[in-house]
Amino acid sequence: MISITHEDGFISVSVAGQFSLADYREFEENAIYGMKFGGKIRLLMDLRDMIDFTIDVAWEELKFTREHPNDFERIAVVTTDHWLSWSAWLARLYMNANIASFSELDTAQKWLLEG
Repeated sequence: MISITHEDGFISVSVAGQFSLADYREFEENAIYGMKFGGKIRLLMDLRDMIDFTIDVAWEELKFTREHPNDFERIAVVTTDHWLSWSAWLARLYMNANIASFSELDTAQKWLLEG
């Protein structure tokens, strides 16, 4: 299940349980909307309550980020899972965004709003 809000200055995405392809497509729609009307996106991905994601989500994420390498300014990933932190670090290879992983939501929000 996914929850998306447009905060002051960034898009906030929270995932609970299974992250499905339908959830990811909902995120894509919101991100594209933000790109059209707000320019580069600052994104908060709160994955602390995510249990798992499907392989089609991983494939769609790879395609989407490669299609939009310059459309994100900052991406904050909130998780305590080391694999997700590592994959956020890998995303830097094909995106021109400042990407960081955080264990606490407040710290991630503050980082998104600075600079």
